[in-house]
Amino acid sequence: MNIAIRNPVARREEGSLQVALDPTVKIDTAKVFAVYGKGGIGKSTTSSNLSVAFSKLGKRVLQIGCDPKHDSTFTLTKRLAPTVIDALESVNFHSEELRAEDFVVPGYNGVMCVEAGGPPAGTGCGGYVVGQTVKLLKEHHLLEDTDVVVFDVLGDVVCGGFASPLQHADRALIVTANDFDSIFAMNRIVAAIHAKSKNYGVRLGGVIANRSAGTDEIDRFNAATGLRRLAHFPDLDVVRRSRLKKATLFEMEDTPELRAVTDEYMRLAEMLWAGVEPCEAAPMKDRDLFEFLGFD
Repeated sequence: MNIAIRNPVARREEGSLQVALDPTVKIDTAKVFAVYGKGGIGKSTTSSNLSVAFSKLGKRVLQIGCDPKHDSTFTLTKRLAPTVIDALESVNFHSEELRAEDFVVPGYNGVMCVEAGGPPAGTGCGGYVVGQTVKLLKEHHLLEDTDVVVFDVLGDVVCGGFASPLQHADRALIVTANDFDSIFAMNRIVAAIHAKSKNYGVRLGGVIANRSAGTDEIDRFNAATGLRRLAHFPDLDVVRRSRLKKATLFEMEDTPELRAVTDEYMRLAEMLWAGVEPCEAAPMKDRDLFEFLGFD
């Protein structure tokens, strides 16, 4: 079955064109975070380790991967989990025939893992798949037993479909490095979140600096736009090795260097659980940002 023909009609909202999701399908029993950032910046690493940190605080955590590559949760599950779209196709899209274990995989320290997956290239909308994922989770009452939901979202925000997790999130978090391309992408993401906040409750929570020794350009951009840095994770080889071992950082051999990183994840989780005030950020125009960045 071609997934595209089942997509709801897109509708115009103030500030964006968005796939029309069922307005009754909401996540109202958990704190919800959507993690965005430039492609390859380390969103899945950040999301998975943040999920573990929440779980170590005693929270019931659900991580939802929103990338057709369906590799968001592999360090938690040690495998590529089956996707929601695969599960739906297996029952000819009769969702009532699915069991929770068909699309939910238990991960490290009890984190529940779901990979939304996506339609074949050029045939449908990823936003529709995210909507169906949340609908399935509600139908199986899985959200009622969840304290924290972490959406790990595909690459840069390029369409309304992949901005759809913002319809469910309380806070959006942006992962960035201390370089031109990452900050340029972050600025576009700020604009997307600003557009969605006109119609939904999502607000910017802040910035997570990743894979960077310094944060000077990030901090300068934050000061100019009204953002804040929530955490800083340097570019360490233990992160690369954890991915190769299909493990979270919390499972790696303990060293002072590693402990500093896991402590930072725990601090970030505690801060987010306690609640962070929204950032009233104003994105720059592309040309203004081009002139603003750099010039060592």
